[in-house]
Amino acid sequence: MATIINIETTVNAPVSKVWEYWTAPEHITQWNHASDDWHCPSASNDVREGGTFSISMAARDGSFSFEFSGEYEVVKKYERLEYSISDGRKVKVIFIPNGQATRVLESFEAENTHSVEMQQSGWQSILNHFKRYTETH
Repeated sequence: MATIINIETTVNAPVSKVWEYWTAPEHITQWNHASDDWHCPSASNDVREGGTFSISMAARDGSFSFEFSGEYEVVKKYERLEYSISDGRKVKVIFIPNGQATRVLESFEAENTHSVEMQQSGWQSILNHFKRYTETH
Protein backbone atom coordinates (compact mmCIF):
# COMPACT_ATOMS: atom_id res chain seq x y z
CA MET A 1 0.00 0.00 0.00
CA ALA A 2 1.36 3.40 -1.00
CA THR A 3 2.29 6.05 1.54
CA ILE A 4 0.17 9.18 1.02
CA ILE A 5 1.80 12.56 1.64
CA ASN A 6 -0.39 15.60 2.29
CA ILE A 7 0.57 19.26 1.90
CA GLU A 8 -1.48 22.44 1.91
CA THR A 9 -1.51 26.20 1.81
CA THR A 10 -4.00 29.05 1.77
CA VAL A 11 -3.58 31.45 -1.14
CA ASN A 12 -4.90 34.98 -0.68
CA ALA A 13 -6.67 35.01 -4.04
CA PRO A 14 -10.10 33.93 -5.30
CA VAL A 15 -10.47 30.38 -6.55
CA SER A 16 -10.83 31.49 -10.20
CA LYS A 17 -7.36 33.08 -10.12
CA VAL A 18 -5.86 30.17 -8.17
CA TRP A 19 -7.24 27.71 -10.76
CA GLU A 20 -5.91 29.79 -13.67
CA TYR A 21 -2.43 30.12 -12.18
CA TRP A 22 -2.36 26.41 -11.28
CA THR A 23 -3.35 25.25 -14.77
CA ALA A 24 -2.10 27.80 -17.35
CA PRO A 25 1.34 26.87 -18.78
CA GLU A 26 2.54 30.50 -18.83
CA HIS A 27 2.01 30.62 -15.05
CA ILE A 28 3.22 27.08 -14.28
CA THR A 29 6.66 27.94 -15.69
CA GLN A 30 6.92 30.85 -13.23
CA TRP A 31 6.26 28.98 -9.98
CA ASN A 32 6.93 25.25 -10.50
CA HIS A 33 10.32 24.77 -8.85
CA ALA A 34 11.32 23.64 -5.37
CA SER A 35 14.35 25.91 -4.95
CA ASP A 36 15.89 28.94 -6.62
CA ASP A 37 18.63 26.85 -8.26
CA TRP A 38 15.91 25.06 -10.31
CA HIS A 39 13.44 26.37 -12.86
CA CYS A 40 10.65 25.25 -15.14
CA PRO A 41 11.65 25.98 -18.75
CA SER A 42 8.42 24.70 -20.35
CA ALA A 43 4.97 23.33 -19.61
CA SER A 44 2.01 22.01 -21.58
CA ASN A 45 -1.33 21.29 -19.97
CA ASP A 46 -4.57 19.89 -21.44
CA VAL A 47 -6.87 20.27 -18.43
CA ARG A 48 -9.68 17.81 -19.15
CA GLU A 49 -10.42 14.25 -18.16
CA GLY A 50 -8.11 12.17 -20.35
CA GLY A 51 -5.94 15.22 -21.06
CA THR A 52 -2.22 15.14 -20.45
CA PHE A 53 0.40 17.48 -19.05
CA SER A 54 4.16 17.69 -19.30
CA ILE A 55 6.31 19.99 -17.20
CA SER A 56 10.07 20.36 -17.66
CA MET A 57 12.05 20.85 -14.49
CA ALA A 58 15.76 21.66 -14.68
CA ALA A 59 18.70 22.74 -12.61
CA ARG A 60 19.64 26.29 -13.60
CA ASP A 61 23.27 25.21 -14.09
CA GLY A 62 22.18 22.65 -16.72
CA SER A 63 23.43 19.66 -14.71
CA PHE A 64 20.10 17.82 -14.52
CA SER A 65 16.56 17.96 -15.87
CA PHE A 66 13.46 15.78 -16.02
CA GLU A 67 9.90 15.75 -17.30
CA PHE A 68 7.03 15.60 -14.83
CA SER A 69 4.09 14.30 -16.83
CA GLY A 70 0.82 12.48 -16.49
CA GLU A 71 -2.85 12.20 -17.37
CA TYR A 72 -5.92 13.75 -15.75
CA GLU A 73 -8.56 11.36 -14.44
CA VAL A 74 -10.90 13.85 -12.71
CA VAL A 75 -11.26 17.54 -13.58
CA LYS A 76 -13.85 19.62 -11.72
CA LYS A 77 -13.11 23.26 -12.50
CA TYR A 78 -12.43 25.36 -9.39
CA GLU A 79 -12.85 22.25 -7.19
CA ARG A 80 -10.58 19.27 -7.87
CA LEU A 81 -7.92 17.71 -10.07
CA GLU A 82 -6.93 14.06 -9.89
CA TYR A 83 -4.22 12.62 -12.10
CA SER A 84 -1.77 9.80 -12.55
CA ILE A 85 1.90 10.67 -12.92
CA SER A 86 3.72 8.82 -15.71
CA ASP A 87 5.20 6.42 -13.11
CA GLY A 88 1.67 5.40 -12.04
CA ARG A 89 1.45 7.31 -8.77
CA LYS A 90 -1.79 9.18 -8.01
CA VAL A 91 -2.16 12.84 -7.09
CA LYS A 92 -5.21 14.79 -5.87
CA VAL A 93 -5.48 18.58 -5.63
CA ILE A 94 -8.51 20.13 -3.94
CA PHE A 95 -9.37 23.83 -4.10
CA ILE A 96 -11.57 25.17 -1.28
CA PRO A 97 -12.78 28.74 -1.80
CA ASN A 98 -13.24 30.98 1.23
CA GLY A 99 -14.17 34.46 0.04
CA GLN A 100 -11.07 36.09 -1.41
CA ALA A 101 -8.82 33.22 -0.27
CA THR A 102 -8.46 29.63 -1.48
CA ARG A 103 -7.20 26.66 0.48
CA VAL A 104 -5.19 24.25 -1.68
CA LEU A 105 -4.89 20.66 -0.43
CA GLU A 106 -2.58 18.31 -2.31
CA SER A 107 -2.06 14.61 -1.63
CA PHE A 108 0.23 12.29 -3.52
CA GLU A 109 1.60 8.79 -3.36
CA ALA A 110 5.22 8.71 -2.25
CA GLU A 111 7.88 7.14 -4.44
CA ASN A 112 10.49 4.76 -3.04
CA THR A 113 13.72 6.57 -4.00
CA HIS A 114 13.65 9.54 -1.63
CA SER A 115 12.55 9.80 2.00
CA VAL A 116 8.96 10.79 2.76
CA GLU A 117 10.31 13.88 4.55
CA MET A 118 12.32 14.95 1.49
CA GLN A 119 9.34 14.47 -0.83
CA GLN A 120 7.00 16.34 1.50
CA SER A 121 9.50 19.19 1.84
CA GLY A 122 10.08 19.44 -1.92
CA TRP A 123 6.41 19.40 -2.87
CA GLN A 124 5.57 21.87 -0.08
CA SER A 125 8.30 24.19 -1.34
CA ILE A 126 6.75 24.12 -4.83
CA LEU A 127 3.33 24.85 -3.29
CA ASN A 128 4.84 27.75 -1.34
CA HIS A 129 6.30 29.17 -4.59
CA PHE A 130 2.84 28.84 -6.15
CA LYS A 131 1.27 30.76 -3.26
CA ARG A 132 3.87 33.55 -3.42
CA TYR A 133 3.67 33.87 -7.22
CA THR A 134 -0.15 33.87 -7.29
CA GLU A 135 -0.44 36.44 -4.52
CA THR A 136 2.06 38.84 -6.11
CA HIS A 137 0.99 38.71 -9.78
